[in-house]
Amino acid sequence: MLKQWYKSGSPYIWLNAGAIAISMIMVVGLIGLIAVRGLSHFWPAAVIETTYTVPDEEPVRLLGTVRRSETVTATVVREAGFYVPEDQMIVTRHLLQLGNRDITSRDFAWYIGDHMGEWTYPENALVLERMTWGNFYGYLEAILEDGEVVAEGEAAWDELYERVARAVDLRQQILQIERYDIGGIAYQQEQIRLAQRRLELRGEDTPEAMAELEEQHAALQEEYEELDLHRNDLRRQMDRDSVRAETAEGRTVTIAMSDIVRAARPNVMSFGEKIGHYVDSFKEFVFDYPREANTEGGIFPAIFGTVLMVIVMSIIVTPVGVLAAIYLREYARQGPFTRLIRICVNNLAGVPSIVFGVFGLGFFVYFLGGAIDDQFFQAAQPAPTFGRPGLFWASLTLALLTLPVVIVATEEGLSRIPKSVREGSLALGATKAETIWRTVVPMAAPAMMTGLILAVARAAGEVAPLMLVGVVKLAPNLPMDGNFPYLHLDRSFMHLGFHIYDVGFQSPNVEAARPLVYATALTLVLIIIVLNLTAIAIRNRLREKFKSDSD
Repeated sequence: MLKQWYKSGSPYIWLNAGAIAISMIMVVGLIGLIAVRGLSHFWPAAVIETTYTVPDEEPVRLLGTVRRSETVTATVVREAGFYVPEDQMIVTRHLLQLGNRDITSRDFAWYIGDHMGEWTYPENALVLERMTWGNFYGYLEAILEDGEVVAEGEAAWDELYERVARAVDLRQQILQIERYDIGGIAYQQEQIRLAQRRLELRGEDTPEAMAELEEQHAALQEEYEELDLHRNDLRRQMDRDSVRAETAEGRTVTIAMSDIVRAARPNVMSFGEKIGHYVDSFKEFVFDYPREANTEGGIFPAIFGTVLMVIVMSIIVTPVGVLAAIYLREYARQGPFTRLIRICVNNLAGVPSIVFGVFGLGFFVYFLGGAIDDQFFQAAQPAPTFGRPGLFWASLTLALLTLPVVIVATEEGLSRIPKSVREGSLALGATKAETIWRTVVPMAAPAMMTGLILAVARAAGEVAPLMLVGVVKLAPNLPMDGNFPYLHLDRSFMHLGFHIYDVGFQSPNVEAARPLVYATALTLVLIIIVLNLTAIAIRNRLREKFKSDSD
């Protein structure tokens, strides 16, 4: 009976099912872990107040949020320099975010639970998220306007929220002026400078032509000065307000309202207010620009750069891979040379990605980019235009990296088309080209989309080659804006994969960056899922369309 059961193949079916189930559980568990640790960062945590007392030392007053707690052996704690009684074997310690890095020069610190007094949750505890120096923890005293007190005590809280919202609105207006209005003027002035340089190189720099360009430059300069005056006026309005607060150590500090991003009173916030705070923080993370060495703010430039790079890569790799597969399967004479090409394509898929990055830097950036600059961008030299890492070269490098995947998947799809379909089309009078492009290729379209799905999944997560051919820690401008030609493929860009590496391994504030690593990783996974689902939906529509046409 057992022997027949083995012969039936049922054990292998159950083994495969178990392996798939375990893999699914691991994937879901990993994504769940990333989601919990990343998304929980935006929830306003309660602020605790306690006293830390160590023998033979003065008690220290602490105010902050508990980031995590763990139980370790006493030996580990002693090696870190903490006092623990000799007879104690197990110690519970807590990591507190104390903020105030500009005052105490540290943002996070470990404390032994046995030395901490009773935890209280003061209602007047203030948390300020700042543009620089991280969070501030303290107690609100007063709101100042031009150095004069305008609100104190309980009335100061409503005034604080109102003036923080005003400062945030003014900051957005200033950023709009600097990033788009003044940035657009600077771009146009640079184009005028390049136009003057081109006229000089061609010997056409007549006084009339140069005067016309100078007139355009002067008009732009006048427009810039008007915007600069408006920007300075907004800055003066924003700088008039400030907050006076007291730290846990009893020190009184004054913080400019222009440096505050968000103010919170976590210990008295209702559930609805916490939800609103969470949504506001998460929106900032998704749609804002990074700050503080990428450990604060948002990741919008990285999201934008990743999606745009994948789209450009897909536009490049899909037609090249499909045409190569059609030639190998339908046109090339099947023999030793064709088999050698297929072996090379398969081996190309196993080349380390960093090798593609080195090739892209040497061939695409320095050779092709340098040649393009010499031919079309002489006016900009010696500053390179395409002769430097940029979005286009990164997309082209990843297209080369994922090309074998598209070729193999397309060839597999073409090989599954029955020979009788080709013969029937030819028998009805169609040429070979008509048979391939009107009959065979539409039937193999789902397989082509499968290759594109695999290519997108791999390209979106690659980091090593991008470090050489275009990705940067912080890009001053997006590769797409309102200036002609709108899509600037020569610009460097930010990428979610590199952002994760930079925040996780290059950050000066590791504890502050840790939750952002999880949140950014979750964002990258979700983007890959969305891109893949879009490609799957297109593939399914093509499959249904072909079925309906055949019916």
